[in-house]
Amino acid sequence: MTTSYRGIDYGRGQTNIDPKTGIRYGVIPQNDVLQAWADSSEPFYTYHCPKCGTELRKGADAKRCPKCYYRIQERDFDYPDPDCNCFVYNDDGYICQSDDYGDIFICKSPYFTYAQYCSPCAPGAGYLRNELEQQDPDNRTYCFGHDWFDNEKAPYKVFSVKTGEEV
Repeated sequence: MTTSYRGIDYGRGQTNIDPKTGIRYGVIPQNDVLQAWADSSEPFYTYHCPKCGTELRKGADAKRCPKCYYRIQERDFDYPDPDCNCFVYNDDGYICQSDDYGDIFICKSPYFTYAQYCSPCAPGAGYLRNELEQQDPDNRTYCFGHDWFDNEKAPYKVFSVKTGEEV
């Protein structure tokens, strides 16, 4: 959908925005790129101390629990399986991850578009289903390139981060 309404920046320019480029994170439902996302993304696991349940920052490489100092052993991760928190993609200039609600956050991309601000659920981000008619620099939003979509055509205009030109 194309709109002229920019939306409300619930993040006030402080959240869900790349501080180096000023480009906002893009949010898109997984179903819009489901096949490409399923083929490319990988699960991200969180490991916890088997004694006290504290999250282990080093994951399966942890030697000791930072809270109870339990000495972690390889067999501690055999059962039960670690929790899969989300799926991530970190390749080809993209940094993306899914959330619990079926959306993908695009935190880095070689491409951007102009999108309406997202709802309060993702303050400061841009919602890729709502492309802006006018190109407002404040609404530049990371996005997927054309090759992520089944018909090889994104439902929004795609611009190069490097050149600013439409691709």
